[in-house]
Amino acid sequence: MNAFFKLYCRAYQTVFRLALPVLPYREPRILGELKDLPLFLQQQKISAVLLITDKPLRALDMTRGLENDLSAHGIACAVFDDVVPNPTVQNVEDCRAAYLESGAQAMIAFGGGSVMDCAKAAGARVARPGKPVQKMGGLLKVLRKTPMLIAVPTTAGTGSETTLAAVITDPAAHHKYPINDFVLIPDYAVLDYRVTLGLPPMITATTGMDAMTHAVEAYIGRSTNALTRAMAEEAVVLIVQYLQRAWRDGSDAEARAKMLRAAYCAGIAFTRSYVGYVHGVAHSLGGRYGVPHGLANAVILPYFLEEYGPSCRKKLARLARKAGLAGGNASDSAAAQAMIDWIKQANAAMGIPTSIPEIRKEDIPAMAAYAAKESNPLYPVPKLMDRHELEAMYLKLMPKEV
Repeated sequence: MNAFFKLYCRAYQTVFRLALPVLPYREPRILGELKDLPLFLQQQKISAVLLITDKPLRALDMTRGLENDLSAHGIACAVFDDVVPNPTVQNVEDCRAAYLESGAQAMIAFGGGSVMDCAKAAGARVARPGKPVQKMGGLLKVLRKTPMLIAVPTTAGTGSETTLAAVITDPAAHHKYPINDFVLIPDYAVLDYRVTLGLPPMITATTGMDAMTHAVEAYIGRSTNALTRAMAEEAVVLIVQYLQRAWRDGSDAEARAKMLRAAYCAGIAFTRSYVGYVHGVAHSLGGRYGVPHGLANAVILPYFLEEYGPSCRKKLARLARKAGLAGGNASDSAAAQAMIDWIKQANAAMGIPTSIPEIRKEDIPAMAAYAAKESNPLYPVPKLMDRHELEAMYLKLMPKEV
């Protein structure tokens, strides 16, 4: 990377780190059980809501209980269930239209990260009707109050129920727009493990490793504070202890509850301390090929941790010791490697591949340019990389020729 641009990136990141104590971060208020939501809405004098979800969840009747309870409490509930994985600009526009047509006073996002991202972006479009999604990509491009948003996560991974981020895909441009603004942080989050019971094993695995990526990238970056370090450490400890339990037995209530907590903690950590190149590359793969975000993060994470090398070794070693993966007497090098080895072994045990077969060599320069543009200067990564260096990482992610 050019020395002057490197200096600019670090200066930019330093300003944000110094500003952390005064920026308007907040956490959503936690509601423990889904069954309590209708009464809560009555107390808030909310008489009409838009329930935002996807068709697979609705087909499984996962929202039926909530819809019935809302009706029983006299709360009108319109439903928008057209959210797709990697929600698109058109998704957002359709959701916005449904909200306005329904006369709703609040949004309930019931689902995984895609549902919450769609709801957040739709709320942003309600607040900024003259500003298209394509103009909201980046930092602080909304800056107006959005409709009340209640997040009900059905997966334990994205942490979107606590973050200021939404990622929207433009299929025509083969690009994802990360939108980051404090107004996108949900007002309330319902962390009820019951809605995650029976989550399919592969989704459990990839969303869990998504949470691991959030925690690790936040922790090894250069913009941490005491809160984000503590949240990232708690998330990693819980994921090491409970992810594979939840993967093996989808009805394990303790494991499901602990994984919801892990995802929430990781969300707090990366909302304030940001992520890194793993996310920049994952977003480019989602935009170009539709690779699910959690799967991409899971595959990519160990490659970047190895590439960062000594620049993140001490922090990775600390995480490994906190999670019980390395003893107190282990060297930083050995402890950091133990952390990387655990990620690789957990991926393998849960059937997560080691490569992204969709990658085509001819697409790499454009994807690397997108990843570099998203990541630099915003993400306070331990080791700065330009688009040419990122191109080499895409090559590593391709299946090995036999």
